[in-house]
Amino acid sequence: MRAAASKIAVSAPDLGRDDAPTLAAISGLTAGLDRIAQEKIGRIHQITAQAKMLALNALIEAARAGEHGLGFSVVAQEVRGIGAEVEALARELETQLSGRIADLQQAIGAMAVRAQGERLVDLALNAVELIDRNLYERTCDVRWWATDAAMVACASEPTDAAAGHACDRLGVILSAYTVYLDLWLCDSDGIVRANGRPERYPGVRGRSVAGEPWFREAAALRDGDGYACADVRREAGLDGAQVATYAAAIRAGGRAAGPACGVLAIHFDWEPQARAIVQGVRVSPEERARTRVLLVDGKRRVLAASDGRGALEETIGFDPGGRTSGVERDARSGAVTAFHRTPGYETYRGLGWYGMIVQTKP
Repeated sequence: MRAAASKIAVSAPDLGRDDAPTLAAISGLTAGLDRIAQEKIGRIHQITAQAKMLALNALIEAARAGEHGLGFSVVAQEVRGIGAEVEALARELETQLSGRIADLQQAIGAMAVRAQGERLVDLALNAVELIDRNLYERTCDVRWWATDAAMVACASEPTDAAAGHACDRLGVILSAYTVYLDLWLCDSDGIVRANGRPERYPGVRGRSVAGEPWFREAAALRDGDGYACADVRREAGLDGAQVATYAAAIRAGGRAAGPACGVLAIHFDWEPQARAIVQGVRVSPEERARTRVLLVDGKRRVLAASDGRGALEETIGFDPGGRTSGVERDARSGAVTAFHRTPGYETYRGLGWYGMIVQTKP
């Protein structure tokens, strides 16, 4: 199995750039068209009013002229009639054009809302995909290192010499893979026999992890393709740091199958890695202050937040209801919540987590 990269990747496509500016431009052009139409229709009303006034004056003068003004009176009546027709057409145009422009503006507004929602869903998916890809690498790491000769030797016969060699080996690994806080080698009874940073965490060796779900699950694995993972939590043995723990069985002789003689646990340094992902999601500067990017577990517990609040303590009130993705708008506040469930990556199925984007009304 190949070694996974030691640095977490946080680069993402520039999903902050979409068709919203184009829709905004169309909306602006439509509003401009509405203004021009109103101005021109208003000018037509002015002209027809002037024409009617002129016709009225002409009729008055024709009446004063008596018989000599009869022909002029006919022309004035025609002018008056034409003015009335033009005014009626202007009113009809105003009514129809205003209605059509209003419909167009409403359609553009709906398109803009839909496009924005789709963009936020893409950003939510991008966030959860990034963490899944990096956690997939963690599963590769633990399965590979569990076959290391130093791990196998210490788990099989946990002498002081074997434990010292395993500590040295784990320390070398940690020097290259900086996304981990510590690596623990446990014997079949769940006693930690070696760790990679004994100077930083001196109380780890000798402690029992037999009751930890990740230990029991890893010890029961049938072959080297399997791995166990724990919920993100604070690990007391690592000074209360937030960790995502992945574990695999160590087998005698480094075999791919057979009974486990120990367990290797790797503690992923969760908080800075997850923070880099949620803060790295690309939203515009105008949106940044009113946008919250979240990683949420299957129970809606906040695992990471771009504003740094609520990690491992807050539970999101919004419930996706088992849906893979979607957008919900709060009718009272106008806040939008976009979400996408983890699709997993390669052999990593994911843990039912969601990427979420919560954006308040501007």
